[in-house]
Amino acid sequence: MNATTHTSPEALRSAMVDQLTAEGSLASDRVEQAMRDVPRHRFVPAADLEDAYADQAVITKRAEDGTALSCASVPSVVAMMLQQLDVHPGRRILEIGAGTGYNAALLAHLTGEDGHVATVDIDPEVTDQATKALEATGYGRVHVATRDGALGDAENAPYDRLIVTVGAWDLPPAWWNQLAVGGRLVVPLRWRGQTRSVAFVREAGHLRSDDVELCGFVPMVGQDGERDGTIASGRHVTLYWDADQPIDPVALHDVLSQPKAKAWSGVTVGPYDSFDGVWLRLTGTEPGTCRIAADTTAVQTGLCTPVIPVRSPALAQDGSLAYLTVRRLETAEGTERRSELGAIGHGPAGRQLAERLCAQTRAWDQDRAGQPIITAHPADTEDEKLPGGLVIDKHAVRLVITF
Repeated sequence: MNATTHTSPEALRSAMVDQLTAEGSLASDRVEQAMRDVPRHRFVPAADLEDAYADQAVITKRAEDGTALSCASVPSVVAMMLQQLDVHPGRRILEIGAGTGYNAALLAHLTGEDGHVATVDIDPEVTDQATKALEATGYGRVHVATRDGALGDAENAPYDRLIVTVGAWDLPPAWWNQLAVGGRLVVPLRWRGQTRSVAFVREAGHLRSDDVELCGFVPMVGQDGERDGTIASGRHVTLYWDADQPIDPVALHDVLSQPKAKAWSGVTVGPYDSFDGVWLRLTGTEPGTCRIAADTTAVQTGLCTPVIPVRSPALAQDGSLAYLTVRRLETAEGTERRSELGAIGHGPAGRQLAERLCAQTRAWDQDRAGQPIITAHPADTEDEKLPGGLVIDKHAVRLVITF
């Protein structure tokens, strides 16, 4: 910890919570109080105090290649997920992904002395550090176990609430089996190249969402469901898709060298407007939705110009592709800068795909805050027993996205 700071941790913590409250990230009085009381800096001792109380993630362990393996999540995301979880005193809570122990301490604060909190992680170094931090801060009653998070914590089940603090591609059966009917599961779930914190309610035979929020997390170890492949010479553009999608990077190789078909949606956004909802809507309406990433060379040469180069939605179909793009509009001096969302297509069906992408952009524009209903069903559920919507097959579950 940086000992040269002239601001106390208490003052920095208070300022952090005040900021989150002012921004609207904190709407729950109980979550707000927990974040005021639990000393985040004690769980990230190697970080400067200012970093410990900034609205940013603090990486606590990296792989040899620099990839983040464990961290203290962004405080605003922590607050959002705790509010989705809806924790009350006396509840039994299971956390998948121990991290620094900070989130488990917040959960213990929310459940009180009569509650039970368990946190599990596959990495013994992580669980050891979390255990020490929890004991040092007065939350030693949290049960910490070293095991594969996909197995949960059966010996202490069932749980009223289950929260996953690592990025999950699938929903293992153990999570279902260890969550009581009527309980809540909050999980950063990844599908079609994007991640959302989904709050599910456990019903008799399935899970049903009641809140879906944008987020990003360190991926869970052992879940292999996303594929990737380069589609341009020089490896300047990469496509990411799910295992259930019939996307072939070989069929799409050099598709970007084919003539461009541009389409414009008529939908405009300002410099601070979020348009990630377009991607979310595509995942429930277009089976070929995936993620495209272009490096600096691809963008500068005009080979591929996605709206956000490192992560933008795309549609793939056989040997054709379209992706979301943007163009700056002329505006009068002194007025807000505006840009128009559109799509660029390549290949035999490129124009059609671009038009379809624009159609979904216009649909999003009609209800920018709209959320789908996401239901999760066991993998062996027959088609006729699923509700209407776009079906996404994972190893353990079948997701149905309905707008």
